[in-house]
Amino acid sequence: MSAAVVRARVVDESLSVAEHAALVADSGAGAVVTFDGAVRDHDGGRGVTALDYEGHPSAGTVLAEVVAEIAERAEGVRAIAVSHRIGALRIGDTALAVAVAAEHRAQAFGICAELVDEVKRRLPIWKHQQFTDGTSEWVNCP
Repeated sequence: MSAAVVRARVVDESLSVAEHAALVADSGAGAVVTFDGAVRDHDGGRGVTALDYEGHPSAGTVLAEVVAEIAERAEGVRAIAVSHRIGALRIGDTALAVAVAAEHRAQAFGICAELVDEVKRRLPIWKHQQFTDGTSEWVNCP
């Protein structure tokens, strides 16, 4: 039995990890593991003031495919919710929210980590970082 994908979307609005956890709530789950991919104030030894994420028009489809592929083989996992944000983000904002409900904690932790890694590897989203020294840089996420 594959896990239910209750959310897999790319959005231009604030994300809530708590909302994602509530979406995957399941009475058969002994564990809910979440991931909050927050915007940090530094990168590569330089201070970061803000960033913008821009996504290819296929980003939502790619995200849905990644989540469906993992859900199909996620033994013991009851439900998955994943969202990635695009647009202007500030320090501390959530860029990637993931929640996994599973029968056992090892399953939930493992699938959550796999989702984060695979989303970062495949999602066609680019990051434009603004640094404290006034410079900026584009980073290709996939």
